[in-house]
Amino acid sequence: MGKVSKDKRDIYYRQAKEDGYRARSAYKLLQLDEEFHFFKYVTKVVDLCAAPGSWSQVCCEKLAKNANHPVCKEYEMDKEIKIVAVDLQPIAPYPPVITIQGDITEESTATKIIEAAEGKVDLVICDGAPDVTGLHAFDEFLQSQLVLSALNITTIILKEGGHFVAKIFRAKNIQLLQTQMEMFFKKVEVAKPKSSRQSSSESFIVCMDYTPIPDYVPTLKNPMFLSDYDKEITKLTGINRKIVPFLACGDTSGWDSDKTNKLPELRRPGLLYDPLEVFNSPKYMPRNPVEAPINPNYSTSILLKKGDRLEKVELPKSDVYKNILTKIKLQVGQLETVRSSSSLSNPTSVDVLTELFD
Repeated sequence: MGKVSKDKRDIYYRQAKEDGYRARSAYKLLQLDEEFHFFKYVTKVVDLCAAPGSWSQVCCEKLAKNANHPVCKEYEMDKEIKIVAVDLQPIAPYPPVITIQGDITEESTATKIIEAAEGKVDLVICDGAPDVTGLHAFDEFLQSQLVLSALNITTIILKEGGHFVAKIFRAKNIQLLQTQMEMFFKKVEVAKPKSSRQSSSESFIVCMDYTPIPDYVPTLKNPMFLSDYDKEITKLTGINRKIVPFLACGDTSGWDSDKTNKLPELRRPGLLYDPLEVFNSPKYMPRNPVEAPINPNYSTSILLKKGDRLEKVELPKSDVYKNILTKIKLQVGQLETVRSSSSLSNPTSVDVLTELFD
């Protein structure tokens, strides 16, 4: 937890240190649970994008209370308690949390999670976010892709009836993400805990009661990137084969749009020719566009350039640059001298540098 001046004045920043949490984000999860109670009767949790581990600390507290609940003791559910934290970055140990360093978009990570949790889990939480750029629409898109990656692995590791909580950035396309979540969960809500700064577009999507789509087989494989694409697609049936085919249109043995064609000599203007005849002819005459742009935004620049009125950026010619150029010229001259006087018949650059600096 850093010491940025804004955080020094933040009550949650100071309170997190007093309560022993690794980050102030712990209070966001606590306040979300106060509203939605998704920790009720939960014994197995996976914390995706867990570093530095404040949400995992909250999970330890909540699951410890669940273990002491009479219902859990009666059915011996307290023995099944597992907390698995996953992140690309290393996470400082925090017993009894099981830490896994891995990519949530890889199938091997999902296998490790199921092995560590000894089966599927009751709750998946994700507080991950990419580095923000300040472009809200772009940041929201990146965050939605991260949430979809978290959802993808969630469909593999989450029990039916389980819950999913993830950070999102609210923007104009957030309804699309919410609709995608509603395909897998009976109840989907978007909430903003009071510990989340009002100046931030950060919110959290809370998905309750996981209900898998009939006949849907979760997988982290993307057939579009497989070398044996045709073979893998053939294996898929029903809803699992809902993929838009990619087709190449036109005669692929004809002209190459990426190739630079050498133009023949000029032809006489004002005559119409067949395109094939033009390119096969020894002479070619370029023509003006059929309909030029009416008022392009670059027209002013073109006029200034034609009149040689564009501002030109000149590098400062100070003594520093002159000294650097002088040193470079001297070193080049020394290299040429060493190369010409070298005892080797065909000296390489390494040989020349070795003799120069020896």
